[in-house]
Amino acid sequence: MTRTPTYPRTLTRTDGATLSVVYIAVLVLVPSRLVLAGIPLDIRPSMLLGFGLGMCWLCAQMVDNLGMAKGRSGVRTAIFLFASSQIATYGYVTLRHMPYEELKSADLSFVTIVSLMAAGLLIIDGVRTLDRLDKVLKFVVIACTVMAVIGMTQFFTGFDLTKYMAMVPGLRSVGTGEAVLARAAFRRPGGTAGHPIEFGVVCGLAVPLAAHYAFRASKRKQPSRRWWFCVLMLAMGAVVSLSRSAILGLLVAGIILLPTWPAKQQLRTIIAALGFLVVLRAFVPGLVGTLLSLFRNISNDPSIQGRTDDYASTEATIEQNLWLGRGFGTYLPTRYGPIDNQYLGSLVENGVVGMLAFLFLFLAGIYAAAAARRMSTDPHVRDLCQSLLACIAMLGVSSATYDTFAFKIASGLMFVLIGCAGALLRMQKAAAATMVAPPVFPSAPVPHTTTSPAPVVREGTSS
Repeated sequence: MTRTPTYPRTLTRTDGATLSVVYIAVLVLVPSRLVLAGIPLDIRPSMLLGFGLGMCWLCAQMVDNLGMAKGRSGVRTAIFLFASSQIATYGYVTLRHMPYEELKSADLSFVTIVSLMAAGLLIIDGVRTLDRLDKVLKFVVIACTVMAVIGMTQFFTGFDLTKYMAMVPGLRSVGTGEAVLARAAFRRPGGTAGHPIEFGVVCGLAVPLAAHYAFRASKRKQPSRRWWFCVLMLAMGAVVSLSRSAILGLLVAGIILLPTWPAKQQLRTIIAALGFLVVLRAFVPGLVGTLLSLFRNISNDPSIQGRTDDYASTEATIEQNLWLGRGFGTYLPTRYGPIDNQYLGSLVENGVVGMLAFLFLFLAGIYAAAAARRMSTDPHVRDLCQSLLACIAMLGVSSATYDTFAFKIASGLMFVLIGCAGALLRMQKAAAATMVAPPVFPSAPVPHTTTSPAPVVREGTSS
């Protein structure tokens, strides 16, 4: 009997992808209403991890042996510009007297946005290979799928698993604590998110990535059932949230992805989508009709009228603080009314400078994904780039219908996906430079020779 030889285990060093996966797990799976106990500000555990990632990024940038990428990055520049606008606004508004509630909200909002940006920076420079980037994006799909399953349980049974998560030592709950709301005759699940709108948007933005890995596994003859299960759960989560933002995001993703897919894949996707709606209508009567009524009766919807009424009250605020705004997080919904439009909210709280910096974030992420797609000849990489572009575009469009920064999971995943686009572009640039650069050979020394000058022959002279 021969014994199977044993080999010593080799330990691999933790890299940016591993840290990013831990951050995404805490960001998505810990309910939004749970914060650290014993701290005056409502600090979520993911925010604390975000600061840790920022310290890792900063320290690794100072040395050359920790695998952190150096050099220029357009996406990193966009994050720096956005950070500069936030610092300028915070410094500007805190020079004058502010009510205590607004000052506390401004402090919390500033701390939150810094932690989100730090996570994005680590992904841009710390995820160095395509395989590691796949690990990060696959975990985004898996974490969002778990969130969708929790939401499905809330929708069909009314059982809220997140209530038991509040028993974790060291955490406390803030807000109303209600994860399930109602619209028409249906429950609106929130999963681990702060609101059904955020739940629907998060589920929707993960659908393109889940579809990409499902199609990739099918084409490579690999097991693909788990990825198709993710697609199904995420699509159902986006639909049962009864959110216009989620449905609008799915439509945007379809418009971006379908033209780039092969004709057979397009046909299968359309048939699958129609079949999904038919089955959903049969098993959940009235749900599809409720979804259609959200758009059919949009002009008579009280929630839409309430939003447009709130917009009128922001004109004076914008005129008084045109360039740097009145302070990020200081336009309190309980005092001034909600603003369900992040672009308008950025204009109010961060001014023209902050709103343009926020818009530039999306443009930089979209450009990075598109540029990486143009530089690659691998069909799988090109499809991944297009899927990432669709996710970022979904968030950019949906930000016009809800206040992104009011929801921590959605805003955190926004920086994660934009950071992934920046990392993907850097990888493609490095690959292109390796392929194009000519081989470098050591040059042989050139022998030094002394030659006498040739005699000068003058024309028209005789000896």
